[in-house]
Amino acid sequence: MCGIMGYIGYRQAQPILINGLRKLEYRGYDSAGIAVCDGKSIAVRKAKGRIDALVEKTEKSGLSGSIGIGHTRWATHGRPSDENSHPHVDQTQKFSIVHNGIIENYLEIKQELIEQGVAFSSETDTEVIVHLLSREYDGDLLAAVRKVAGKIRGAFALGVMSEYEPDKLIAVRMASPLIIGVGENENFIGSDIPAILEHTRDVYVLEDGDLAVLTRDSVQVMSLATDEPIERDLVRIDWNKEQAEKDGYAHYMEKEIYEQPRALRNTMTGRIDEAGQKVVFPDLQLPAETIRSIEKIYIVACGTAYHAGLIGKHVIESLARIPVEVDVASEFRYRRPLFGPNTLTIAVSQSGETADTLAAMREAKRNGSVVLAITNVVGSSIAREADEVITTNAGPEIAVASTKAYTSQLIAFYLWGMYLAQEKAALAPAEIASLIQSLQQLPGQVEDILAHAQQLRQFAEAIKDERHLFFIGRGIDHAVSMEGSLKLKEISYIHSEAYAAGELKHGTLALIEEGTRVVALSTQDALHEKMISNITEVKARGANVLGITHEDHVDLHRSVDDVCLIPKTDALFTPVLAVIPLQLIAYYTSVVLGNDVDRPRNLAKSVTVE
Repeated sequence: MCGIMGYIGYRQAQPILINGLRKLEYRGYDSAGIAVCDGKSIAVRKAKGRIDALVEKTEKSGLSGSIGIGHTRWATHGRPSDENSHPHVDQTQKFSIVHNGIIENYLEIKQELIEQGVAFSSETDTEVIVHLLSREYDGDLLAAVRKVAGKIRGAFALGVMSEYEPDKLIAVRMASPLIIGVGENENFIGSDIPAILEHTRDVYVLEDGDLAVLTRDSVQVMSLATDEPIERDLVRIDWNKEQAEKDGYAHYMEKEIYEQPRALRNTMTGRIDEAGQKVVFPDLQLPAETIRSIEKIYIVACGTAYHAGLIGKHVIESLARIPVEVDVASEFRYRRPLFGPNTLTIAVSQSGETADTLAAMREAKRNGSVVLAITNVVGSSIAREADEVITTNAGPEIAVASTKAYTSQLIAFYLWGMYLAQEKAALAPAEIASLIQSLQQLPGQVEDILAHAQQLRQFAEAIKDERHLFFIGRGIDHAVSMEGSLKLKEISYIHSEAYAAGELKHGTLALIEEGTRVVALSTQDALHEKMISNITEVKARGANVLGITHEDHVDLHRSVDDVCLIPKTDALFTPVLAVIPLQLIAYYTSVVLGNDVDRPRNLAKSVTVE
């Protein structure tokens, strides 16, 4: 997720672009840039780092012109650097673009362009677009944009301008958000409302497949595919500044919970072949024989990422039949782990800067292990030092309590587990294809759960005065319950614990008394009957139980006080769905208690000291 800003009008574009990017910095903050056209030529300024680095460059050498585009980046292809920053220009510097999203077939297009003599100046997938645009242009910028859009696959929002036609900006949306701001003798493009709110409150919200042509005094929206005009409603925005930065949500955590369907799709994008039959990792350099020779896997992580690792263990062992150990990263190197010649270590970190995980990863490398990183931040320390990287592409996560980063890590583990199973022939192609089909349905199923989120607010009201709360589950549900318990503790400050339900008789039942609140997960068909028995045990001691289960387990209604239903999916994938109600319970409980949801006491987003 990155921030796009564009302007065409009667004022100088540079300050408008810079101020708009400042409002979007929460969407990406590893680099930024602007391009401005003065009617004769395009000038570009780009800088690695926060917006202030770009401001310093533009103050030394300003850009003149009343049309321009800007971008603040959250890297997905290529490390954060001046060269990889947007906007990108073609070799003639007659065309400039900004881009949000991922181009799935960029490697194929890039190779074709190189063979045609194009010299690339960045490591990004975006740069192929501007070179294609230059080659397709034949006196009609709109036609060229349409041709380019027909050749690229993936998710993209584009802002396009050309020295040849300095009286227009072109915007395109395909599976990545983009809005048009309408002013007096000026118009704007933005990836989010905060970018344009100080200039206008009238916006068009583009939909997938929309193309818009902006001039100083007009906006035309049309179909990208057919060129037919499209009528979009002009929406009046009444949000204040703080609401706008959060898309109208009360907190960043709430916003990020609701961003999960898009984050899950982003993690999958480019990693499933066009036919939906195989998992692919185009950027992976590990030789096939190395992958096939893996005999043991360590997963090292902290906190929420550790809980994702527990799911990853279950997935990899189930699909690829490779033994996996999961370690809390802060303990890993102190127990002298045993490494064989065919050991893979997977380091999981949202920020890519987690000190304990970085130290564990270095220990693995010292012992000859190949290291795969799963992280949300391209160019982070863990990403740089790992042998291979799977970026989750979830976009910046502002709230301290992780939500979309966690579920995106789960998707990364599902993809990796299926990929290993493919390469080692542990599953038949038809089985892989069936799993992929279920995986691709998850974002829509998460949307279904979120559509009924308000019912969980009642449970939050009921538990807000509790001192203790327990989560129970069996198998993979136990790992999910650990994440649910952590979320509640992090932001509500209510003491909670997660227990393996089969362990209740070995001591945990002593903690259950009349009125004790219990959240019980039962999503695994093979363990459902045993889970019913465990729920009966706590109910017999007076517990009040909220059950979380899928639509087929209607019998659970008779065993619990309240039930939250999630859609049915493959048993392996239920953690993605089951954790959503747990995130919402934690969020609503913190809200009703009046806590600072996004910045819980004593915690930091990235733990960079051991």
